[in-house]
Amino acid sequence: MTTATLTSKGQITVPVAVRQAMGVDTGDRVEFVEIAPGRYEVLAVTQSVTALKGMFGKPAQPVSIKDMNAAIARQGAAAAKVTT
Repeated sequence: MTTATLTSKGQITVPVAVRQAMGVDTGDRVEFVEIAPGRYEVLAVTQSVTALKGMFGKPAQPVSIKDMNAAIARQGAAAAKVTT
């Protein structure tokens, strides 16, 4: 297990082995996600949202906001039936 010490300013130094395994370097961001009360997962946030642009290409046909909202409502209704 790898450990680090919290400073009086609330900072820690992430050990080299952990930085390398996560693929993070100076200036990169990490995110803390609560997975259970008192338990957190640390995720590397190394890409900006703009890096996702164009990832899926253009849709075959345009979809209106009205159609999107209707699809969301249908999925929500279907999910509600499954959980009840």
